[in-house]
Amino acid sequence: MDKNEIITFGCRLNAFESEVIRRAAATAGLNGAVIVNTCAVTAEAERQARQAIRRARRQHPEARIIVTGCAVEIAPERYAGMPEVDRVLDNRAKLLAQSYRAPDAAPADLGETAAHLIDGFDGKARAFLQVQQGCDHRCTFCIIPYARGPSRSVPIGVIAEQARQLVAAGYQEIVLTGVDLTGYGADLPGKPSLGQMVRRLLSTAPELQRLRLSSLDPAEIDPELWRLIAEEPRLMPHLHLSLQAGDDLILKRMKRRHLRADAIAIARRARALRPEIGLGADLIAGFPTETEDMFRHSLDLVAACGLAFVHVFPYSPRPGTPAARMPPVPGSVIKERAARLRQAAQAALAADLRSRIGAETEVLIERPGLGRAAFYGMVNFSGAGDVGAVRRMRLVDSDGCSLVGEPVE
Repeated sequence: MDKNEIITFGCRLNAFESEVIRRAAATAGLNGAVIVNTCAVTAEAERQARQAIRRARRQHPEARIIVTGCAVEIAPERYAGMPEVDRVLDNRAKLLAQSYRAPDAAPADLGETAAHLIDGFDGKARAFLQVQQGCDHRCTFCIIPYARGPSRSVPIGVIAEQARQLVAAGYQEIVLTGVDLTGYGADLPGKPSLGQMVRRLLSTAPELQRLRLSSLDPAEIDPELWRLIAEEPRLMPHLHLSLQAGDDLILKRMKRRHLRADAIAIARRARALRPEIGLGADLIAGFPTETEDMFRHSLDLVAACGLAFVHVFPYSPRPGTPAARMPPVPGSVIKERAARLRQAAQAALAADLRSRIGAETEVLIERPGLGRAAFYGMVNFSGAGDVGAVRRMRLVDSDGCSLVGEPVE
């Protein structure tokens, strides 16, 4: 191996940080290493990371294997003890070039957020831009605040400067990422909201064609962001909501800050403001104490909210969280409920895509013959198109998972 191989698990923030890692390792002169950037959101994510580490050692017996990310932040000894692993780095150290030179990792300090400027993403059609880190909330199922620290935000001016660099590098779509994106700004002078930051970003980067938001907490969508959803065509008509459940008692036991009715109202408001909007959500199947009736409320939420892009998570106990001490649902039941939820999600996606046949949309080309519509659906097409370019297409067919587009000349 002449270059370092970066293996990434988890969220879009991890994808952004993997690019920081790639550049930090190269700056340090590290070559031929495998760096695994882990996720701790579920036990399955950790299992896949350990599997990838073992596979990397088999495939690259002479390579240096470095493991980092949220799973390492929470349980460094678990990964340091793997015979395949040469070194572990915490979430702060992984972003610093010195960590890939020095024999010891830099000490953990989760109280600061560095503005890591990335001017391009190798082989990517879109760029991720980190604007926030950490989380001040304590949902009972979630270990991530312990791995990422408290919420802290990147100043608006720094965000705008990096966005301009990305546009200058040729990116036509930027995705804003964070652990708790709607928590943006609470720690900054004047406490700007996410919506206020997005408006300033768009005004200072007029060449940017497409801005997309990652997951939003439905309890924190601010008035300015709602105005942008209604008025700003460069803000993509796509919201991914951190809903997690559709039953009020389960939501309270999760320590979420919204109820079922709030989720439905938000979906209706978004669709009224932007009829072409695509809605997605995270949903957990089999949370502790969940009965069949409670689960059905989550199952029915897919249709009630008109969700098309659903991420289903079978509940996975995270040691150290309050939910891990609650009465569990049997594993076989969790598996069965997750399968039913995925089936409902697939049917909802197919129905949403069928409803869009005959419409026109702007498509960002991700690779030859495949792109992503403004509302987030995948679009297959024939003909030429440069990766990263945006083309207008008429949607003419669907296979239930993606659409077929014909370029509009």
